[in-house]
Amino acid sequence: MKRDEFITVVSGLPRSGTSMMMSMLDAGGVPPISDGIRTADDDNPKGYYEFERVKKIREDTAWIPEARGKAVKMISKLVVDLPAGHHYRVLFMRRRMEEILASQKRMMERRGTVRDDGPSDEVMAQFFEKHVADTLGRLQAGSQFEYIEVDYNAIMTGGADAAIEQIDTFLGGGLNRAAMRKVVDDNLYRQRA
Repeated sequence: MKRDEFITVVSGLPRSGTSMMMSMLDAGGVPPISDGIRTADDDNPKGYYEFERVKKIREDTAWIPEARGKAVKMISKLVVDLPAGHHYRVLFMRRRMEEILASQKRMMERRGTVRDDGPSDEVMAQFFEKHVADTLGRLQAGSQFEYIEVDYNAIMTGGADAAIEQIDTFLGGGLNRAAMRKVVDDNLYRQRA
C-alpha cells in the first residue's frame, strides 16, 4: 500500500515522545496535520504538533480523508475511535513509565497544576499500563489498523538508526532517514530513569 492510501498516526501516553516522533516524520517527508493552536513551550521546545479536531473524533471525522499520506498525533485514549473504512498505520510510542510520570509531574509543576491529593505514581503506573495493554489489544483487533511499538528510550540512547529503519520500512520506505536522525536531540531527554 502506498503512503497516500493510509494515514500515519502517532500515538502513545502523554510525555512518551509523540511530539518528537511527529517532528521526525515531518523532517523525513511525511507532512503533519497540525493546527498550531498549542505552541512550543518549555516542555516541548520544538512544538506539540497537535490538531484540535482529533479530540472530537467521535463526532467529527470529516478531516480523515484529507489525512491520507500525512501524519496526525492522537493520544492513546482516542486512537481506537478512528473509524473503519480507512487504513491507519500507528506508531505507538513506548517510554519507561517512571520517566513518563516524572515528565508529567514536571510539566504540571511548571503550570502550577500539581495536586497534593492526586493518585500515587504506583497507582498511575498501574492505570497507564492497563490502558496501554487495552489500547494495543484494540488496535490489534481492528482490521483498519496496523501498528508498531516505537521505543523512545532506545531512540534516545543510541538506537535511533535502528528505530528509523523500522519506521521507514513500516511506512513503505522512501523517508529521509538522515533528516529524521537530526531531529533526535539529547538535550531534550530531561527525565531519565
